[in-house]
Amino acid sequence: MKQSAQAATAPKGGGRLLALDILRGITIAGMILVNNPGSWGDIYAPLRHAEWNGLTPTDLVFPFFMFIMGISTYFSLRKYQFEFSWKSFSKILRRTVVLYLIGIAIAWFGLFLRGILNDATFLEAISNFNRIRVLGVMPRLALCYGIGATMALLIPRKGLSWTVVGMLVLYSIILLTGNGFAFSDTNVLYIVDNKLIGPDHLYTDIVGGVRLHLDPEGLLSTLPSIAHMLIGFLCGDLIMRTKDNNLRINSLFIVGTILTFAGFLLDYGMPINKKIWSPTFVLTTCGLGASFLGLLIWIIDIRGYKKWCLFFESFGINPLFLYCLAAVLSLVIGLVKIPWSAAESGVISIKNLIYQECLVPLCGGNATLASLFFAILFVLLNWCIGYILYRKKIYIKI
Repeated sequence: MKQSAQAATAPKGGGRLLALDILRGITIAGMILVNNPGSWGDIYAPLRHAEWNGLTPTDLVFPFFMFIMGISTYFSLRKYQFEFSWKSFSKILRRTVVLYLIGIAIAWFGLFLRGILNDATFLEAISNFNRIRVLGVMPRLALCYGIGATMALLIPRKGLSWTVVGMLVLYSIILLTGNGFAFSDTNVLYIVDNKLIGPDHLYTDIVGGVRLHLDPEGLLSTLPSIAHMLIGFLCGDLIMRTKDNNLRINSLFIVGTILTFAGFLLDYGMPINKKIWSPTFVLTTCGLGASFLGLLIWIIDIRGYKKWCLFFESFGINPLFLYCLAAVLSLVIGLVKIPWSAAESGVISIKNLIYQECLVPLCGGNATLASLFFAILFVLLNWCIGYILYRKKIYIKI
């Protein structure tokens, strides 16, 4: 299925904004890299998420993609003149459902594989919905896109900024009055998710040795995530106000600096925390995303340094397809086992065969370095597929 990449990445008549494709590609490559180490016990510090409060480079990749999704939504809704209609809403609704169902399908596929490999019957494996995670990255993208895009059509542009402020203030009040910054079963986020969804359908996190069903993509934290997407949408409007890239980067740097400074300043009373998607996390990551986009526009679209872009552009034109493909390949490589005489059980997973039996010895026993090399090789595998699609000009729209 082919799609015009132009419509998703550049204003009509304004020339293609290659920097946005590259930023999108960087975030997808980053998401695949940090999600697929050789071993979760052997990871370099910058490639780990903050355990609770705090911010690492890894914590930037998902919010950057959410920010980019907001900008791309602005470009895609221009053809409807930002007016609500059944045609525009039906497209939003259809894409929202598709994104959500893909997320559920990936979660189901993981349970299905585990069931089959643990000697469950085919019927048991295929009908194993009682432990399926109903939230996650793709469901969050679906909900934020669907609700955010609909709000963008219904609320006038001037009112949208105040709506974002209101959503972040409301969420701040919820966190501050509901023990939202504590990793405990008294946290309002934990209580709501466990009451409405149930622990069997939630992600289990571990902080300080404590296990808790506190989902990082939970229901209440979807509220600031929608605001996050809408900040990206408003930055898309900022980009569209002029065709002059110099003015674009000036505006992006100003907005980025203000948001980043506000996020770090408010961190003193309201910690930056990805796992609850705190308001300070929204401000800081949106600010850094806007500044990074401004930098890329200066490097790529103004200075013309484009030769290094090919790798990330291959990811950037089919981002969600390659992210989903990586998720499926990760499950297959990590769970499917093949005969291996050197293993105690006589079988070994494809992942461990590559990581433990090949890369660790090649790295002189340095498990952390081998874990990084495995992640890089996995990114390259997905890039090869993305590059083929890129060369054939195949854009898979999800």
